[in-house]
Amino acid sequence: MGLTIGVDIGGTKIAAGVVDEDGSILDTSQVATPPTPEGVVEAIADAVKTVGRGSSAEAVGIGAAGYVDDKRATVLFAPNIAWRHEALKDKIEQRVSMSVVVENDANAAAWGEYRFGAGAGHEDVVCITLGTGLGGGIILGGRLYRGRFGVAGEFGHIRVVPDGLMCGCGSQGCWEQYASGRALVRYARQRATATPDAATVLLELGDGTPEGIEGRHVSAAAREGDPVAIDSFRELARWAGAGLADLASLFDPGAFIVGGGVSDEGDLVLDPIRKSFRRWLVGTRYRPHAQVLAAQLGGRAGLVGAADLARQG
Repeated sequence: MGLTIGVDIGGTKIAAGVVDEDGSILDTSQVATPPTPEGVVEAIADAVKTVGRGSSAEAVGIGAAGYVDDKRATVLFAPNIAWRHEALKDKIEQRVSMSVVVENDANAAAWGEYRFGAGAGHEDVVCITLGTGLGGGIILGGRLYRGRFGVAGEFGHIRVVPDGLMCGCGSQGCWEQYASGRALVRYARQRATATPDAATVLLELGDGTPEGIEGRHVSAAAREGDPVAIDSFRELARWAGAGLADLASLFDPGAFIVGGGVSDEGDLVLDPIRKSFRRWLVGTRYRPHAQVLAAQLGGRAGLVGAADLARQG
């Protein structure tokens, strides 16, 4: 199969792109994300029709945030769109007259990185995305591992602290409460409250109060050497690396790929993640270590991965 179309559903926009066999995006189309579930379906179809007009695209891959069934057809549950057992594959196929594959967005991004990004040369890869929350995807033996019911790889909701912080999923102590963009902001605000004299740059970038600190402020302050901002990144990295060590005990991959907005800070966060990973890896002195790599595709990973999964059929 030649050209395919990938779709990335975001909170504010829906992006569709024509993607070739090398993972290059040849053309794109964007529409605003509507507020209703029915509107989102129509918007996806409109974006696909627009970008596909005049191309020879043969199939569509859709990355959706949520649980996707084992047939890659139905969104069982989406946290940010009121989809419950939404037959997305059938609805889009009826509107665009092409075959459709639906995949979890983090799985799609993981596949994109494996095929065309940082995962090149590895057959066993585990990806995590450190964004607002924490997502992930698993590639074993060159195949996307989805689990029996299609919902494997929800790493953010592994409970790492019994009776810990409340999570939006309704549980307590989930990993994403300690290793995510939200966690980074919480660490920075707590530390700026406790030691304001050490957080002068961080507080200045906000509105002068800990409550005004946002993720972009933590990143900018850390780049300027603010010790509280740097320490906040290190705390996030400590939790992220310890979690990767646990995942190594489960999957023993050749590489971990770290993506998401937090990872855009490069070695500022990746170096302490690697250090924490080595610290907590069981038998660390006596076993080979997986590489911990930065994602390469950025925001394109989900769209490119979804398109390639549609090509795989």
